[in-house]
Amino acid sequence: MKSSISKMLSEVSEDRKLNKFPEPYKIEITPYKKMDFCENTYKFCKTENNLSNLFNICKIIVVGDVSVGKTCIINRFSQKLFDTNYKSTIGVDFEVEKFEILNLTYNMQIWDTAGQERFKCIAQSYYRGAHGILIVFDLTDMNTLNNCKTWLREAVDACTTTTPFIFLVGTKKDLIKKYAYKNLEQTVSKIAKSINAEYWAVSSKTGQNISDLFFRVAALTFDNTIEKEMTKPDICKEIGNDIISFKKNKKKEQQLTKCSGIKCHKF
Repeated sequence: MKSSISKMLSEVSEDRKLNKFPEPYKIEITPYKKMDFCENTYKFCKTENNLSNLFNICKIIVVGDVSVGKTCIINRFSQKLFDTNYKSTIGVDFEVEKFEILNLTYNMQIWDTAGQERFKCIAQSYYRGAHGILIVFDLTDMNTLNNCKTWLREAVDACTTTTPFIFLVGTKKDLIKKYAYKNLEQTVSKIAKSINAEYWAVSSKTGQNISDLFFRVAALTFDNTIEKEMTKPDICKEIGNDIISFKKNKKKEQQLTKCSGIKCHKF
């Protein structure tokens, strides 16, 4: 917990700065065809807006069966390490990664959830308000892929206040031979399209595609948040489950110009 908080207060490292929109793993296996930041995002980031900190955080949840490598992909990205001797996540855990996107600070909360059935009730209470869902499966175990639809349904049902981006993430790519992976990808592609998810194949051991995946998640959520808020009449901030509104109340302003409703007396 302390390390996560300190990251939010620390400076952004050079390898966390984004000025170019990241590409998907494969353009044909994603419902998100956007290849650049929207016009409103560029306009917003170019102006020195004092309210820019209202859009600086997103919540990502990582779900999937036990031992598929959820914690490993988070540790590889956050701490740049790979450790096979780790304990299963109990309930939930989280990391905070700090980015700089188009010169604005952006914090990503990455929630690591337990895959065991007995912890589901605890984990599901943290799904709400997610801006992105990473459904993780093991490329060497097709049963974990078959369970992805169930994980997605449970996560989406809890996200009643947001419309999260969906990512289907296959781990342990380093353990799959090229010819075997080619056939497997056809099956995975069909499932990704059926659940309207963007597909990624990664390896926590080698680090293959790990950073690219999280950069893509950060860019999509950052761009979407600003685009949505800039088209609204009021300015809002959403952090997890809390929404703070900064909409101006014109009626109250008018009342203040009229002695705030207090009857004036002549002396």
